[in-house]
Amino acid sequence: MTKEIKKKDFTFEHELVPQHTILSKKEIEELLARYRIKPYQLPSIRASDPAVLAIESKPGDVLKIVRRSSTAGEIVVYRHVVED
Repeated sequence: MTKEIKKKDFTFEHELVPQHTILSKKEIEELLARYRIKPYQLPSIRASDPAVLAIESKPGDVLKIVRRSSTAGEIVVYRHVVED
């Protein structure tokens, strides 16, 4: 039995939950051109991930995830949303 995650059930205010942002088409093009890669070459994140569900992202989107680090300050990573 799976519990459906709803936007109100998931909070980004917790200190261990990094900020997730859906990139625009233009931002995706710039990112892929900068690194000379295709979207499938990015690390993936499943569409069923609670954070993905909370921001209402869909397969094919690219997410920018900003994590806080005690040693590096902020770390920016990108994830390609894939189907389960």
